[in-house]
Amino acid sequence: MTDGYILFDLPEGQEPADRAFLEGLGHQVKVCHGPPQGAICPILTDEGCPLAEGAHGIVFEFDLDRPQQRAILRKYKKTLRDDVPIRVAVRPDQTERYHGLLGGLRTWTWTPVAGDLDGLAAEVESNQR
Repeated sequence: MTDGYILFDLPEGQEPADRAFLEGLGHQVKVCHGPPQGAICPILTDEGCPLAEGAHGIVFEFDLDRPQQRAILRKYKKTLRDDVPIRVAVRPDQTERYHGLLGGLRTWTWTPVAGDLDGLAAEVESNQR
């Protein structure tokens, strides 16, 4: 088992695709469904977010059409360690609309599957050496 975990940022009611696959590779998986409706995500306040800050990889599947979700991703890019790979699952129309925000990040315009997650897991493992 690796020391860290892969964090999935998912809308409420969703669970990570192929969680068992990642866990089979020895990666712990944690999930954040974001703040409750009307609340501000702690990473956008002085509180910070230990869950995100402790992650060794992030799969971001929040809707970028929501301003708070864009702000969270922007904060990740600004504050997380450079060795934390971030993958962003977006709709195809969002890649153009948010190209500035997505710059420097790898994006998926589909629901990630085992092969996608295997690549992420390999990058996480490589960064831990």
